[in-house]
Amino acid sequence: MAAASHHVGPCMQNRLTQALDFQSQALVLRAERQRLIASNIANADTPGYQAREMDFANALRQATGSLAADARPLALATTQGSHDPAAVDFREDPGLLYARHSQDAVDRNTVDMDRERASFTDNTVKYEATLRFINGSVRSMLDAMKSHNQ
Repeated sequence: MAAASHHVGPCMQNRLTQALDFQSQALVLRAERQRLIASNIANADTPGYQAREMDFANALRQATGSLAADARPLALATTQGSHDPAAVDFREDPGLLYARHSQDAVDRNTVDMDRERASFTDNTVKYEATLRFINGSVRSMLDAMKSHNQ
C-alpha cells in the first residue's frame, strides 16, 4: 500500500501536463515574437522593409486550441487577405501580420523604432514572467509530490 503512494496517477499527470501546456505554448510564442521584433529593429534602415507583427492573443488561442483538439503543431495568426502571398519571403512565417505604421517614410520602410522598442521591452517582461510562472509551477508540483511521498 505504501508503494502506491509514490505513484502519480494518470489523472494527476494529465492535470500537470495541461497546467504547463498553456504556459509552454505562451513561452514559445513570446520567443518567436521577440525574434520578430528584433528582425524589425535590425531592418529599420532597410528601404522598402515592411515591419511584421504577430497577433499574440490569436496565435495563443490557436496554439492551445490545436493542442486540446488533436495535438497539431501550433499555427500563427493569418495575414489579411489583401496581402499578396507571392510577395512574402518564403523563409518567413506566412501567418504573420504587417505592422501598422504611423508615418509614411520616403523609403517605404514601415519600422517605427519607438513602437518596436516598447514592444521589445513589453515582450521581454512577459517572457520572463511566463518563465518564472513555469519554474514556480514545476517547483510547487515537485514539492507537493515530495511531501506526499514522505
